[in-house]
Amino acid sequence: MSNSTHPVDEVLPAPRLAALGIQHVLVMYAGAIAVPLIIGRALKLDPEQVAFLISADLFVCGLVTIIQSFGATQWFGIKLPVMMGVTFAAVGPMVAMANANQGPDGARMIFGAIIGAGIVAFLIAPLVSRMLRFFPPVVTGTIIVVIGASLMRIGINWIFGNPVGPTAPRLVAPEHAEWLKTVTEMAAATGSTIPPIPAKLALAATAPNAAYAPLVNVAISAVVLLSILVIAKFGKGFVANIAVLLGILIGGVLTASLGMMHFDKVASAEWFELITPLRFGMPIFDPILIITMVLVMIVVMIESTGMFLALGDMTGRKVTQPMLSAGLRTDGLGTIIGGLFNTFPYTSFSQNVGLVGVTGVKSRFVCVAGGVILLILGLVPKMGALVEALPTVVLGGAGLVMFGMVAATGIRILSNVDFKTNRNNLFVVAVSIGFGMIPLVAPDFKMWMPHDIHPLIESGILLASVSAVVLNAFFNGTKVNEAEIREAAMASEA
Repeated sequence: MSNSTHPVDEVLPAPRLAALGIQHVLVMYAGAIAVPLIIGRALKLDPEQVAFLISADLFVCGLVTIIQSFGATQWFGIKLPVMMGVTFAAVGPMVAMANANQGPDGARMIFGAIIGAGIVAFLIAPLVSRMLRFFPPVVTGTIIVVIGASLMRIGINWIFGNPVGPTAPRLVAPEHAEWLKTVTEMAAATGSTIPPIPAKLALAATAPNAAYAPLVNVAISAVVLLSILVIAKFGKGFVANIAVLLGILIGGVLTASLGMMHFDKVASAEWFELITPLRFGMPIFDPILIITMVLVMIVVMIESTGMFLALGDMTGRKVTQPMLSAGLRTDGLGTIIGGLFNTFPYTSFSQNVGLVGVTGVKSRFVCVAGGVILLILGLVPKMGALVEALPTVVLGGAGLVMFGMVAATGIRILSNVDFKTNRNNLFVVAVSIGFGMIPLVAPDFKMWMPHDIHPLIESGILLASVSAVVLNAFFNGTKVNEAEIREAAMASEA
């Protein structure tokens, strides 16, 4: 390597570049596939459609990673070793949108909100650094804790079953349903003296549902969870870094041996297929949903700023204002591309930033190679079909770790916040987490509020974000401290 070449710009030999690129892909793979699985199933899409979402996500992950790491003109790409993936911060709002509008129409509404938010993020990228003063570690740490807590519900439901629908804990007893049917028919008969059945009368579900929390499902999730913990404790280096992925693979093998995982969709899937834009039709642009997603993107871009500053310290390359703007602008561009190609908002993946510190390899071309590998995986539909075939109980065991680690990251960031000499920080965290829990504990709290604002307030993440920003500004003012933000980002990678 020439003495004039910075380690970030070093082009490694092809075999090493490929090996390190695969390592980056494996570290992020479990997180990358989780979001399309969550949203696809929340939308009640067909298995083939969910598999397509997974392929589209991998494809766009690769494309945006290449733009971010390699760069595209001076306007796009921070040109640091960054792997891009779907942000978990957007999962809560998107699940709320999916629950309200299921099927392809719901997907079109989500993609419309994502494209709209991506355009706004693209335009405000140069201004975001000026908003850092509103997002010190006490705010970002609190928001990330609430994100993790909100996502835990999804992982837990993967294990036991959803509280509504076919896997609800209780069902209407068949004999009760038969009795109501008989009485309804008698009331409708000519000359009947039985009062008509009141409109919307429904029987209470009282019979235990065998499909909810069967012990075999709980045992499989436990095996996955224990496998991840054992690998994390006894594995070394790279093996420990992919403990979640290895745990999912062990769960897949176990469920396949028990006949719970079926491969007919994998066998019928093509080996190669282009990812076509607007697969579900033209996006639907709802202003309230766009505003909701814009608030998410602001939080995501603040988090990205911290990641970029930390990565600059780790690689020895100072992150300048133009570089920061180019990196954040790529977050917006990637989100626009995601919405157009039937996938979701994108940001730098934190575990891969941590991997740079673990391996000591600073070359951005390693992440470019990882992006190329993701592109190729996205063009192989069999990969998406294989992931979609995984039973949710397998993902449940891994979800406890993945989503719990999100909350733990927030706790790590808060551990560096001064609570001893500044007791006001306790109020910021306490009240904001309380706001974040409202939709989880009392999901019907909004029933008397205007329906148009429901998508805006039914996300605990957004409620916690607004609360934390406002309370911090009220108690602590808005002094900017880049060192604190950088330190918080590095703490989240430790």
